[in-house]
Amino acid sequence: MSKLAQEQSRGRFITMEGIDGAGKSTQHRWLVEHLRAQGRDVVATREPGGTPLGEKLRSLLLADAMNLETEALLMFAARREHIAEVIQPALERGAWVVCDRFTDASLAYQGGGRGLAMEKLETLAKWVLGDLTPDLTLLFDVPVAIAIERLRINTPDPDRFEREQQDFFERVRNTYLKIAADEPSRVRVIDASLAPEVINALLQEVVATL
Repeated sequence: MSKLAQEQSRGRFITMEGIDGAGKSTQHRWLVEHLRAQGRDVVATREPGGTPLGEKLRSLLLADAMNLETEALLMFAARREHIAEVIQPALERGAWVVCDRFTDASLAYQGGGRGLAMEKLETLAKWVLGDLTPDLTLLFDVPVAIAIERLRINTPDPDRFEREQQDFFERVRNTYLKIAADEPSRVRVIDASLAPEVINALLQEVVATL
């Protein structure tokens, strides 16, 4: 098979990002259903997680306090397993993969939020991802105060990330917005304060470009 034919038969990789409380997971479910209604083979997945090993690591990461570098390494360990066992095989068979968080989350949370050196995260990303890059990243952006209020109302048992303070989420949000500014061809910023039906229409429009 020629390189062009391989590119045409490959699936599409969509990632969805945003601070906790932005409504990203709700829109993830909607988008997966929308694409399946079009007759597409869609793999819905998430990070950390996505595999049996990844889900075990997710339980540790969301519950247990740990050294910052340990946290980053476990995130990327789960990601490597996820890519090898789920994402890459799905893309190669022509499926669309819609992932709730990916590497941008590590840059935003462990880098921007917690202050781990970006150079370390970028080195891990280069090693773990190889040449894998999302075809489209949807960044759900909302003011931090709104996100925190949504968490208060909708999350009775918050994990250790969701319990972080406002200044932490401000740093995470700013890092996400910087990524979007640096990579406008990949990252589309969605105003997550809009009504759900308006967001749905925007997602439908953006995804149609793929």
